Amino acid sequence: MAIRPEEITNIIKEKIEKFDTKADLSEVGTVIQVGDGIARVYGLRNVKASELVDFGKGIKGMAMNLEYDNVGCVLMGPDDQVHEGSTVKRTGEVISIPVGDEIIGRVVDPLGRPLDGKKEIKAEKEMPMDIVAPGIVERQPVKQPLQTGLKAVDALVPIGKGQRELIVGDRQTGKTAIAIDAIINQKNLPPQERCLCIYVAVGQKNSTVAQVVKTLTDFGAMEYTTVVAATASDPASMLYIAPYAGCAIGEYFMWKGKDVLIVYDDLSKHAQAYREMSLLLRRPPGREAYPGDVFYLHSRLLERACKLSKENGGGSLTALPIIETQANDVSAYIPTNVISITDGQIYLESSLFLSGVKPAINVGLSVSRVGGSAQRKTMRKVAGTLRVDMSQYQELAGFAQFGSELDKESQRQIERGKRMNELLKQDQYQPMRLSQQVLVLYAGVHGYTDGVAVDQVRAYEKQLLAWADVQQKPLMDELDKAAELTDELTVGLDEALTQFQTIFHGKK
Repeated sequence: MAIRPEEITNIIKEKIEKFDTKADLSEVGTVIQVGDGIARVYGLRNVKASELVDFGKGIKGMAMNLEYDNVGCVLMGPDDQVHEGSTVKRTGEVISIPVGDEIIGRVVDPLGRPLDGKKEIKAEKEMPMDIVAPGIVERQPVKQPLQTGLKAVDALVPIGKGQRELIVGDRQTGKTAIAIDAIINQKNLPPQERCLCIYVAVGQKNSTVAQVVKTLTDFGAMEYTTVVAATASDPASMLYIAPYAGCAIGEYFMWKGKDVLIVYDDLSKHAQAYREMSLLLRRPPGREAYPGDVFYLHSRLLERACKLSKENGGGSLTALPIIETQANDVSAYIPTNVISITDGQIYLESSLFLSGVKPAINVGLSVSRVGGSAQRKTMRKVAGTLRVDMSQYQELAGFAQFGSELDKESQRQIERGKRMNELLKQDQYQPMRLSQQVLVLYAGVHGYTDGVAVDQVRAYEKQLLAWADVQQKPLMDELDKAAELTDELTVGLDEALTQFQTIFHGKK
């Protein structure tokens, strides 16, 4: 049976009378109630919000509710070790994480403790988890591309270094796959373009996190990646601080002038953990029972992603938050919150995923609000009209389903759209170099695939790339380095594709 708020007040008063001693109440307190990962403490009169407090036996807590007669603390460990009457001490420190170069390539919990069974991490400094984001003057505009290796992303919703691009969709639609591919692709880039990567797992199963770590290890991506894991079996407090811990690690490298990519997987579970803590702390519930400051929870996290000015070292922190929707409802509370904070979203649709379109990006609802200005000029020239063409194709394809009579131009658009749809498909863990993406998309946009049967387009792409990497190596190398698509490169592409047409159709 639920306890009424007035009954809780009476219980607290009785316990305060029981434990009221002459100890220094500003530095030491006494536990008067504990349960569900929450401890109410009498004393600690000078404690700060978000300050770490020590419950003894290696258990730490964080002061969240600073009330008139008690302090509500969330425990960073099991609550069965904390009892009524236990002594609690202030640490005088706000919650922070030890960071250093040794944290790269490791799996850690949100407090920086290793989870991979390897040696202890030597910390170079403590980074506070919750800080104010860099101001406008400390930043510069987003103008460098961050290559994900996915044709559909780099062409249609490009991401720039310092951007915040939301990945949103139902469960099992390939959201994590896009983020993991972006991390793996950093290995294919020149050293000056490569990003250090941080993958934050919030509320996932241990087995899922282990699978991600294995995948990154198999592809050699753990060399430059840190995994911060707060799994489903951890207390809500650990899930709550995990994204901030990952962000603090990223900021340490960003302020050293490095480019960092951070993935928050996922912020839906982060909001649920915060809701759990807030309700247990008796904070008033709001829409969908979330506390009123849940928008602030994510905005203060995502605002920390930026591209620093040259005076500050020019480092960047690019955020890819993931949000899970239910029944494709992007108008729910948490998705709309995060959409309004980020600089665009990659919207994955379950119907596209189930029909074999992978990555299942809905072109109409996906957008990048700043990445276009950071997109490589070679890609921008090739994919300039692709977004509009794909939207028109989807609309015309809808008409064609009803058996409507279409003119020749519309029929041509549908036929080319079908082939472009096939070209934008990409297998998981197979990110592509920029030159390969440009070659494939150029072939589709300029009609070189029009004579290829729709079910043969993927085979055409595979053979084209294998042939070009051997027979057209100088052209491919030039495409990787080129700042823009010159007339000379265009002629080279046309000649190469015309030559391949003969080979491909000759084989058939």
